[in-house]
Amino acid sequence: MKLATIRTDGTTRAVRLDGDVLVDLGAFDLGALLARDDWAERAAADGSTTYPVAGAEFAPVVPRPSKVVCVGLNYRNHIQEMGRDLPEHPTLFAKFADSLVGAGDDIVRPDETDAFDWEVELAVVVGKRVRRARGEEAERAIAGFTVLNDITCRDWQFRTREWLQGKMWDSSTPVGPYLVTPDELPGGVRPALDVRLTVDGEVMQSDTTGDLLFDPVALVEYVSTITRLNPGDIIATGTPGGVGHARKPARYLLGGETVVTEIDGIGRLENRVVKEKSA
Repeated sequence: MKLATIRTDGTTRAVRLDGDVLVDLGAFDLGALLARDDWAERAAADGSTTYPVAGAEFAPVVPRPSKVVCVGLNYRNHIQEMGRDLPEHPTLFAKFADSLVGAGDDIVRPDETDAFDWEVELAVVVGKRVRRARGEEAERAIAGFTVLNDITCRDWQFRTREWLQGKMWDSSTPVGPYLVTPDELPGGVRPALDVRLTVDGEVMQSDTTGDLLFDPVALVEYVSTITRLNPGDIIATGTPGGVGHARKPARYLLGGETVVTEIDGIGRLENRVVKEKSA
């Protein structure tokens, strides 16, 4: 199944893609749907209310997750281009719900940065509350996968040894458009998918999720050891090589660019970079 949250008539609705229509699933958003123990059955059920896919406005796939956990340094080629050793454990940081925007929304470039960078990522969406999950329990906790662009203010990221302040900027992180359940993907809960990112049509990143050091199941196990994972929580699994910061010379987003972030079998984000308006 392909599931999403769309904006319609001043509110949001959880929907399922069915051909050229989106079927209303009886919940305000995917977070509310995933909070139900029978979410999978409800997601597959028939619905009488539908919306056309053409012209649909996608909200963040889960608009208000209780947490967004991100993984840095999880592709071998990206680790190498950043001049680092392969990590023994996942490198974690966080984003907040206010950072998230929809699949076609503008990415807001803040005035305070001169190093605004892109990062295509496969993201895990959690469908079951778990703590210290292992093996099959961790696999069952994965509701599906989505696309995320981990936009980063590099100058703020590297002000200190902790990365959070470079990663959590308001209205900077597109996620969506769909949550795709593992049964539809090659590799299931450990999908092998091509990922790409372009800026104004120029390919900047191209790789496969088969290059991940820590796969989605391992990340659910690791993160849930530290904190409980709730339905709708998002784990961004890291980015491959090709980021602007590692280029010689470095390249960054200045404003006005169109960034397309794609993962085969899941979907496509297309976002315009806009300069933040003064308050």
